[in-house]
Amino acid sequence: MKIAIITGASSGIGKEFARQMDRYFTNIDEFWLVARREDKLEELSKHLLHKTRIFPLDITMDYNLEELEYEVIRHSAQVCMLINCAGYGLMGHFVNQNREEALGMIRLNCEALSNVTHRLIRYMRKESRIIQLASSAAFVPQTDFAVYAATKSYVLSFSRALNRELIEKGITVTAVCPGPVDTPFFDIAEKTGSTLAIKKYTMVSPVAVVLQALKDSYKKKSVSVCSIPIKMFRVFAKLMPHDVILSIMRLLKAK
Repeated sequence: MKIAIITGASSGIGKEFARQMDRYFTNIDEFWLVARREDKLEELSKHLLHKTRIFPLDITMDYNLEELEYEVIRHSAQVCMLINCAGYGLMGHFVNQNREEALGMIRLNCEALSNVTHRLIRYMRKESRIIQLASSAAFVPQTDFAVYAATKSYVLSFSRALNRELIEKGITVTAVCPGPVDTPFFDIAEKTGSTLAIKKYTMVSPVAVVLQALKDSYKKKSVSVCSIPIKMFRVFAKLMPHDVILSIMRLLKAK
């Protein structure tokens, strides 16, 4: 049985991956949807044509991932695609953030993503694909977004290195690095701070991000960036010293 596993599938970009893959991926037998909100997963599954299994799990808990891996073994499933979308961010000064919430970003965005990936690679075959949701925040350190940007820098670096390691196995890893996306992300992120107003002018839809990510994954690209402004920002972040970029951000924040 060929399956696609999507974490963070209950909303936002994870939900959009399920919708688009359901429309275009006819070679997958089942979608396995993973998130904490069972009601949201059930609602999504009702609108998908593929057979689905829902896993209302907290993937930061290792015993939950043991359960997910056991189900893969029990069904003799081949993981054709792993889409890691679970994650969250918080804005504001690091010292003013709730410590448990700040550490939770690291546990979910980095540790849980790595744990899921490590557990499921062994059930992949040639032409299997992994898509990891990073962010354009990975391109440069960001004040008032320090932990989140650092976690996404980890995801980008990890994914690019893993993509190289898995070449011989024929497995492709693509890090998706969007700018601001029109999802509920900011409902959580801005409860402790606010983003630069200029960033919201570059906001794109989850539909566009996912479509670009699937195309880039199919083309075996290691990084997927959606929209011209964010592609330009990526180049800018490579060419300009990060201290200069941080100073520019500070000036923009002050206005």
